[in-house]
Amino acid sequence: MNIIEKMKETPLVFDGAMGTVIYQKGIFLNACFDELNLTNPKLIKSIHEDYVNSGADVILTNTYGANIVKLERYGLSDKVYEINLAGAKIAREAAGDSIYVLGSVGSCCTKKTVITSENIKQMEESYKIQIKTLKDGGADGIIFESFFNLEELKIAASIAKSYNLPVIASISCTKEHETLEGLNIKNAILKLDADKNIDAIGMNCVIGPHAMLIMLEEVINLTSKPFVVEPNAGNPENIDGRMIYMTTPEYFTTYCQNYIRLGARGVGGCCGTTPEHIKEMAKTVKSLTGVKKHLSVDKIKVPASVEIEITPKEEKSNFAKKMFAGQKVTSIEITPPRSVVLKTMLDKVKKCREAGIDAINIPDGPRASSRISSMAAAIVIEREVGMETILHYCCRDRNLIGMQSDVLGGYAAGLKNYLVITGDPPKLGDYPNATAVFDIDAVGLIKVVHNLNNGSDIAGNVINPPTSILIGAGANPCAIDIEKEINHFYNKFEAGAEYAMTQPVFDAEALLLFLEKADKKGINIPVIAGIWPLVSLKNALFMKNEVPGVVVPDRVIERMERAKTKEDGLKYGIEIAVEIKEKISSYVSGYQVSAPFGNVETALKVLGK
Repeated sequence: MNIIEKMKETPLVFDGAMGTVIYQKGIFLNACFDELNLTNPKLIKSIHEDYVNSGADVILTNTYGANIVKLERYGLSDKVYEINLAGAKIAREAAGDSIYVLGSVGSCCTKKTVITSENIKQMEESYKIQIKTLKDGGADGIIFESFFNLEELKIAASIAKSYNLPVIASISCTKEHETLEGLNIKNAILKLDADKNIDAIGMNCVIGPHAMLIMLEEVINLTSKPFVVEPNAGNPENIDGRMIYMTTPEYFTTYCQNYIRLGARGVGGCCGTTPEHIKEMAKTVKSLTGVKKHLSVDKIKVPASVEIEITPKEEKSNFAKKMFAGQKVTSIEITPPRSVVLKTMLDKVKKCREAGIDAINIPDGPRASSRISSMAAAIVIEREVGMETILHYCCRDRNLIGMQSDVLGGYAAGLKNYLVITGDPPKLGDYPNATAVFDIDAVGLIKVVHNLNNGSDIAGNVINPPTSILIGAGANPCAIDIEKEINHFYNKFEAGAEYAMTQPVFDAEALLLFLEKADKKGINIPVIAGIWPLVSLKNALFMKNEVPGVVVPDRVIERMERAKTKEDGLKYGIEIAVEIKEKISSYVSGYQVSAPFGNVETALKVLGK
């Protein structure tokens, strides 16, 4: 399968910078990095191998500047063939048979170049030699990197296509959303989309992860061609005479996840990124729904000859009875402790029961943290306090067989309310080297529970009597790509979800828009809004920048910035939460309020208790 078809099937991880790592290895900036394919092939191969070992699906040859025009500056224009052939062969050897190799081709132009009939001929000659040689050396396709002159790019793409190679055209833009020649990014993307010689479109270099995300949001829907995103690692800083990029692999990874969620089919790095950046990013991106291949789960129908008594949804629990009767339900989220001592947790639950809260939400390893089993905590709460729980159950840590066993075991122990979620990747937590299973995602697990409720396990074996589990699903009303989230929500609904709980909502209007779209889609299940009372500016920034799926508007950040004391921060946070709660009251079936840092009194204040 060629790389374009593969990207259409699943997003791919591209490698990071070559020049940055060469510089880190002690090669002076005034050296010709492309010539290293001949003079130091072991160095170049080792860099490629580092990217392959980091999890890259695609590596780029060390030939970005290996055209006649640029090599002429070093007196090497007579070695165009040798440098490109060596570059392609080195990358091919490092990649093996399972990793794609793209021939990296840079522009012949400078910002001052005026394209004439004379230099067009020179460009054509240069590109023909370079592209044919890269193909002869084993490249699977061509990527034109950091282009800014679309006329030149059109010429280069037509030559690459004449050699029957997949073509990715990647342009560089400024924070002003313009190419380096001043063409608006939207117009540039539309021109590339219309070019039949270009199979995929990309943006790389010049700007960092955040600015690239803003630009991608603006243009991703302008083309149906696969889109590749390769930002710089922020802006370099001069440290003891060396230009160092300060963006961490974790920060870079957060944005790469968002590129994928927006619809990018390839993510990698440009200047400043290293194998460490790609390693962190690949581990996380490859566990995302839509990237990782999940096992298929179907709804199973029990033979008509078997009598199965299925419990109506409103009779599954006290929480269900109240919710489906149209009454507002309330729940408070309490995280299980890292200790085996449960007294503090149980004391908090008792306060919630005395305040008249309907249920306790028990997160399952939130942010990939390792705590006492959420299922064990839920069972203890129900038995010792006599209060219903809503068990969050994620797909990260167990295989399909183990998940079904857990669901059956939890139900047998008295747990009737589940919230089925995919779960955070391990990289977010304290155990970044732990593996993520993700045999199935939330949609698949909802089908598993639906089958159990209807008398069948995943193998088609009859379960009689069946379970009577109230199936909940997560929803993110502030998702980057709202249409994609609505479709995902619909798939959960179709799989058998009976109610939904949202991510913490800090933007009431975004939630109302989400509910309106869900209604038009035909999703008619109760929605319980997640509410998180902020306690400080630091807490607000953490939620905004570090918690996947949570969006904190700038206006909320600005309001929290006014807090001069710890008490002010908590006061403003509760006020914001109450205001959001009041705005959405007529549109939701209840509230799930988080207890920040375990403070249930704060959550109770939000609920007016």
